[in-house]
Amino acid sequence: MALQISATNPEHPALLLELPWQLPLEQWPEEYLVPLPRGISRHVVRYARAGDEVIAVKELAERPALREYQLLRDLDRLAIPAVDALAVVTGRSDAAGEALEPVLVTRHLGGSQPYRSMFETTLRPATMHRLMDALAVLLVRLHLAGFAWGDCSLSNTLFRRDAGAYAAYLVDAETGELHPRLSEGQRDYDLDLARVNISGELLDLEASGALHPSVDPVEFGTEICARYRSLWQELTRTSVYPAGKYHYIERRIRRLNDLGFDVAEMQIEHASNGDSVTFVPKVVDAGHHQRQLLRLTGLDAEENQARRLLNDLESWMATQDDYAPGDPLGARPEVLAHRWVREVFRPTVRAVPVELRGAMDPAEIYHELLEHRWYLSERAQHDIGLDTAVEDYIVNILPRVRESLQPTAD
Repeated sequence: MALQISATNPEHPALLLELPWQLPLEQWPEEYLVPLPRGISRHVVRYARAGDEVIAVKELAERPALREYQLLRDLDRLAIPAVDALAVVTGRSDAAGEALEPVLVTRHLGGSQPYRSMFETTLRPATMHRLMDALAVLLVRLHLAGFAWGDCSLSNTLFRRDAGAYAAYLVDAETGELHPRLSEGQRDYDLDLARVNISGELLDLEASGALHPSVDPVEFGTEICARYRSLWQELTRTSVYPAGKYHYIERRIRRLNDLGFDVAEMQIEHASNGDSVTFVPKVVDAGHHQRQLLRLTGLDAEENQARRLLNDLESWMATQDDYAPGDPLGARPEVLAHRWVREVFRPTVRAVPVELRGAMDPAEIYHELLEHRWYLSERAQHDIGLDTAVEDYIVNILPRVRESLQPTAD
């Protein structure tokens, strides 16, 4: 059988053809590989370079490879945080003509880390709570979209820094199933698997001495259940308000916005006696602040990064002479937002040398600079300005940040 590459982009097959498909992944020469930390997987996985892309290559049987490829594409269409599926390579054989397993090719998620590499330096419990928050949000988003993961775990997740928190991305969709809607039993099954898997992974870390001594693995495994149920309840519960109190509905929608979700569709019913109004969010979409930032500025960021950047944008706009909300003669928000990108955001980020940024993306760098500016201003008891904050950050903070984010070989 001839080598076949099924790809999402017509440019990818030509780039992928340069890789040594006639060799099992375990035997790929170092010249093709990229030394990035890898999580635990039941399959052989390697990071390689294809043109300007860093890709993850996973060996598995043809049917599950094609199935996972399609599921990852479905998740991308649904705007769920997951790795990008680039191609499936089938028809592989070695020099003797013996068949080799097909491979699934995905794009490496820049700036991300598997949980085990994060535990190389013992994580504080507060940081672990943020990881559980991120994983709970990911699981809720999957379930809202009708996706049953079937193997939720830390090993099947990548984490990216997100303005003091973390964003979680699904890596392995091999056991997943996409449905129009999930039953409560399907959600509970996923949640129970998550609890068991996470507790087991943390017990392994405890046995290796990589877990903070104050952390109870079983308790942390159970924590994701509580965080998931709390978020799910807030996103889906039915509210009954007194008739005429429509601002209560607006308040509920704003609370959902603060959690990072938009109400895309809702159901409002008036009681027959006219005394009450029932409000049910029927369709809830994640990424409220992401979409708002993208619309205003064209910047694509994680949700918490977007919230922080929007706050800074609003503060900056209030200082502009032509900022006049509600005045038709004032500058439109989109115009001011693009001015902020041009005059504030980009110059600030560019002040940090590219070679010193490590794995941090521009939005995360800007967040870090805002945090550092706040810290220095508190210490000085006056606003020290972004320029001073950038200079101090490069000299005193960035070297330590880069060291903590530096990828290490597996």
